[in-house]
Amino acid sequence: MKSIAALLAASTVLTSAAYAEMLDVEKDELKFGFIKLTDMAPLAVAYENGYFEDEGLFVTLEAQANWKVLLDGVIDGTLDGAHMLAGQPIAATIGYGTEAHIVTPFSMDLNGNGITVSNEIWDEMQPYVERGEDDLPIHPISAASLKPVVDQYRAEGKPFNMGMVFPVSTHNYELRYWLAAGGINPGLYSPEDVSGQIGAEALLSVTPPPQMPATMEAGTIYGYSVGEPWNQAAVFKGIGVPVVTDYEIWKNNPEKVFGITAQFAEEYPQTTLAITKALIRAAMWLDADDNANREEAVQILSQSQYVGADAEVIANSMTGTFEYEKGDKRDVPDFNVFFRYNATYPYYSDAVWYLTQMRRWGQVAEAQPDSWYDEVAKSVYKPEIYLEAARMLVDEGLADEADFPFDSDGYRAPTPAGDIIDGIAYDGRTPNAYIDSLPFGLKGEQIVEGSEVKG
Repeated sequence: MKSIAALLAASTVLTSAAYAEMLDVEKDELKFGFIKLTDMAPLAVAYENGYFEDEGLFVTLEAQANWKVLLDGVIDGTLDGAHMLAGQPIAATIGYGTEAHIVTPFSMDLNGNGITVSNEIWDEMQPYVERGEDDLPIHPISAASLKPVVDQYRAEGKPFNMGMVFPVSTHNYELRYWLAAGGINPGLYSPEDVSGQIGAEALLSVTPPPQMPATMEAGTIYGYSVGEPWNQAAVFKGIGVPVVTDYEIWKNNPEKVFGITAQFAEEYPQTTLAITKALIRAAMWLDADDNANREEAVQILSQSQYVGADAEVIANSMTGTFEYEKGDKRDVPDFNVFFRYNATYPYYSDAVWYLTQMRRWGQVAEAQPDSWYDEVAKSVYKPEIYLEAARMLVDEGLADEADFPFDSDGYRAPTPAGDIIDGIAYDGRTPNAYIDSLPFGLKGEQIVEGSEVKG
């Protein structure tokens, strides 16, 4: 047994080493915003596990009313940074909606979303849903099984309304992607009409995530695309059925990012590195030992200051399962991914995908060359900051070098056709060819004038 003196000496060495590695942060008191979704977990874990404090940062986390309020807070400096929709920094930087240069040194997660329909719509879909020998639906469920229902509503003169969380959210693009892959036109945007409903067969509109279940229960919308725990909440309340997860739409697709202004990154480079280090450690903890820490993460997230939903509801997806209908719970170990598969690395190709969807649906009104997509991606996504933070963690013995893509050029390998629901491969290096390969949406030099596509 070690002597007390030996233990104290060892402790002193470890403490000194830790302090020797601490960055000389320019700003140590910080306020970060988030929306009440389970994928804000890296922020909560970095706070609760003391990773921010280890970097000399004194952080306050504050829930925001909606995504616009959150973005405005980062832009005006009320917030130093935030859990953001990946499309927000990109859209702001190209001047779609609010104009501001926002960057991200850290991608918060992969997957984590679902598309839910009301019980009524699910009942109407039944004749078109394929079932297995166990009489359970075969997943993924294509939107082709929803198309006859949408067509019937339109024939009766009833608009088919669906909810998504924000015009530049992953949820909007995933819902559009799923609908289009099943033959349903989700509509276009134009500079004059930002409803996104030009020529639409299904009408998509914004609903804040926590309000999704109640809005659907009231009959205002017939379904929605949202992150957890708001799909599982519909199952627990008995008001709806999640029909597809985004993992089934695009295996290991990018989701949220941590966003800061370019000015913040320039003025406080050491602080930015310190934040990134703490968030990487949180992501590592969340995925460590095959999700062994997820039950503890659920207890953290269920607290009212974070997500505030029942722990049982959060656990239904956070711990490696997903319940589609009551009793139909399936293993989906990668429903939430926070670190593995280089989830936290801000790939340029992820940014390019969001830009392709903005162009496809008219938010980018005119055709752009492939070089434009690359330039915008590199102005927003900052893998160089991420890799510098990761190198520090490796040098400190807190991370394994093999877990980081130190030799990456910033682009993922192309996503194979088999990993995407419509069977169309994605290569971020050739965005225009990808756009032209997709059903529905703008292609080539096409633009939207009035309610018509020209060109």
